[in-house]
Amino acid sequence: MTRNTTIERAIQTIKKLPADKLQEVSDFISFLLKQYEEERLTHGLQKIIEDSKTFEFLNQEEDIYTIDDLKEVYNG
Repeated sequence: MTRNTTIERAIQTIKKLPADKLQEVSDFISFLLKQYEEERLTHGLQKIIEDSKTFEFLNQEEDIYTIDDLKEVYNG
């Protein structure tokens, strides 16, 4: 089913609803849109952070401790 077909079908179904149910549909659509926008924003921020070089210095940090420094070894 294409996007336009789905939209048209939803509109036809909404037109059949009584007035009090229309507000519920509107509220739910607003909720879904807000949730979708927040997901896109979060994904965009994660992408920006992944692509940034802000924490690049951590990859260049020398190892201060080795296995020999452990006092106790956990073997699961």
